Amino acid sequence: MRLADIADLVDIGDADPNSPVAAIASDSRQVAGETLFFAVPGTKTDGAAFAADAASAGATAVVADGAAAVNGLSIPVFRTDNVRRALALSAARFSCGQPQTMVAVTGTAGKTSVVSFVRQIWRHAGLQAASIGTTGVNAPGRDDYGSLTTPDPISLHALLAELAASGVTHGAMEASSHGLEMYRLDGVELAAAGFTNLGRDHLDFHADAEDYHRAKMRLFRQLLPKDAPAIVFSDDPWSERTIAAAEEGGCEILTVGRLGTFLRLERCEQLQDGQRAQILHAGHHYEVDLPLAGEFQMANALVAAGLAISTGSESGSVFAALRHLKGASGRLEKVGATKDGAAVYVDYAHKPEALENVLRAVRPFTTGKVVVVFGCGGDRDPGKRPIMGEIAGRLADTIIVTDDNPRSEEPALIRAAILEAVSDAIEIGDRRRAIEVAVDMLGPGDTLVIAGKGHETGQTIKGDTLPFSDHEEARRALAEQESDPAAGTAS
Repeated sequence: MRLADIADLVDIGDADPNSPVAAIASDSRQVAGETLFFAVPGTKTDGAAFAADAASAGATAVVADGAAAVNGLSIPVFRTDNVRRALALSAARFSCGQPQTMVAVTGTAGKTSVVSFVRQIWRHAGLQAASIGTTGVNAPGRDDYGSLTTPDPISLHALLAELAASGVTHGAMEASSHGLEMYRLDGVELAAAGFTNLGRDHLDFHADAEDYHRAKMRLFRQLLPKDAPAIVFSDDPWSERTIAAAEEGGCEILTVGRLGTFLRLERCEQLQDGQRAQILHAGHHYEVDLPLAGEFQMANALVAAGLAISTGSESGSVFAALRHLKGASGRLEKVGATKDGAAVYVDYAHKPEALENVLRAVRPFTTGKVVVVFGCGGDRDPGKRPIMGEIAGRLADTIIVTDDNPRSEEPALIRAAILEAVSDAIEIGDRRRAIEVAVDMLGPGDTLVIAGKGHETGQTIKGDTLPFSDHEEARRALAEQESDPAAGTAS
């Protein structure tokens, strides 16, 4: 790449437009010769403070916001009105490639499931497809665990170019509010986008729910091309406001759900290991068997189906693919059952609405007690803790409050905030022990939901992330019960 390739994004002044750019970076530790360093302001540190380090490491120039204090350097400083957006667009031009058809999904809950479902639908049709999100990157020949819902723009665009070069033609990615607010998706050429729902989340970052929704709506107002399909789940309290935002962006509105006009859910029967539904599309009725429990999973499948159909997949093939879907890791995932047949599920629900959805989802096929084990993460929105306690107390029969990822906070104080709303809950701080106790108390017809960590394989306490998997701990507790004749006799 040459400086001329980004001259419309940054003011390169009298610099030689033919000067080569061998790399771009926003971390001064990754700077080498002929690197363009973007001084991005962060929530904790300002990239401008590392501009001198970048210059010493061999950067050819620094790109900074107009008001950034970057002076006295031995290399040029190029100014721009929005350094984050300039970084993302520059990264797209530098990497120069992406799958031909890209879709993005936003919302509070369901993003991971939807992108996974879209990938699976495309693969069922014989397409080379990939998904990018909270659980990492899944593509033909690779399954890489990840930690960020929406990767930084340099990594993202490098990944998209790599996927395209490997033969991937279709990609689905999650679009978090943080990623949208920080311009991480800018430069991705989208064919369609989807909305799942909106609930309380990330209020440690956003001022309120309106601000949180506004950040997500940037996907439809600014990033999705005019006339491109916006697949909106119709049955959420925020659906109408999302439709209004998509209309402002000039998108083609396609709604799905019980109130949907593109895909209308006319009937849905809940089963323990799945559900049977009737869907109306383009005047035709389709009988669909979804091998995943919980109507929220049907909602996710409808958004995924809408994205696939609106980007060219044949509807009959799409609906046929739904019966083969596998759930994303840690999304109401059945990990086993006791010797009496009580089912044990792991779910990523760490937000109020998500916890309510999963507890409501298991009730129809639970003839005994609904037992839930959950906690709340530290250094995150503390206001949701009593809310989640109230939800558990209202929808579960037995509640065990334990630790999630306390991070830098005192775990006992987090548990106490939850217990304020559900004083009759059992408190067991040790998550491993909490799962053991919950499994041991299960009787015939009971259902256990272990909520909060889902696919995660670690627990973060006081700066250390220790190995921990709800899946492994649940299976271990079930195996121990199976080997102990006296275990699992609770009623």
